[in-house]
Amino acid sequence: MAAWKPSGLGPEFTYDLSQLRKVDPALVRWKQVAAVATGDERPKAIAAAGGGVLVASDTGVRLFDAQGKSVSQFSIDVAPYAIATNKAGTIYLAAKDHVEVYDAAGKRAAAWESLGERAYLTGLAAGEDDVFAADAGNCVLMRYDAAGKVVNRIGEEDAARHAPGLIIRSPYLDVALGRQGMLWLVDPGRRQVECYTYDGDFRFAWGKTSMKTDGFCGCCNPTHLAIMADGRFVTSEKGLPRVKVYDPEGHFISVVAAPDDFDEGTVGLDLAVDAAGRILVLDPERRQVRVFAPKTDA
Repeated sequence: MAAWKPSGLGPEFTYDLSQLRKVDPALVRWKQVAAVATGDERPKAIAAAGGGVLVASDTGVRLFDAQGKSVSQFSIDVAPYAIATNKAGTIYLAAKDHVEVYDAAGKRAAAWESLGERAYLTGLAAGEDDVFAADAGNCVLMRYDAAGKVVNRIGEEDAARHAPGLIIRSPYLDVALGRQGMLWLVDPGRRQVECYTYDGDFRFAWGKTSMKTDGFCGCCNPTHLAIMADGRFVTSEKGLPRVKVYDPEGHFISVVAAPDDFDEGTVGLDLAVDAAGRILVLDPERRQVRVFAPKTDA
């Protein structure tokens, strides 16, 4: 698949985001409580693993415990774009065009069939019996069984399923498993989050296009998604790098990290929520997993 290219528009079409980097402090109801150095030059993706966190980079996968101590690691032969794990401890990695499977000790168990030249896997979610791979290149979510067999495709335009079709203008498409057997996908081109059944039926969406803090702006946001145990959503964005929390109906609650909390140009803020309910944010520029907890006075 060809790489995404700049628009080619002149500087007169560039809009200044500097003023939008400022966020009302009253909206920031989380605080950073730790920063875990990944030890890798190019950390790519994270996934909560019990009380700890898995970090995938070009050189391998590391497991850190809840205190940020590195407890294990293993090497990989592919560049990872996403990582997920299930309750059994099986680890799934998204290479650009296929999914690889590793046991808890880091031994590769399988490499599933390629999805073709256009494939660009950018998100993974794993349940007990299903694995979901978000393919930004083909604008589709692939549902697999535990053996790697394709069960169905989700998110393509389908009037019978009331599915509008995903709009992907940059290599960002993420998926998270929700409560009551629901799937949640970011639709960055529409600047919203969408709900589907495992069978691919579209249920509803939330999110709005806005330059204000409670909305999503730019060509394609949000980029990443995580869901808390009580159903609240955590989103991250690019252009204006920020992390926010929404309630289970999609209403804005608070800011976790504001644009000024990140270095200029930061993109790829992968998200996870650990067993303690803390929000984990991968910061590729600082090569850290930044850990946020609620402010006690929030």
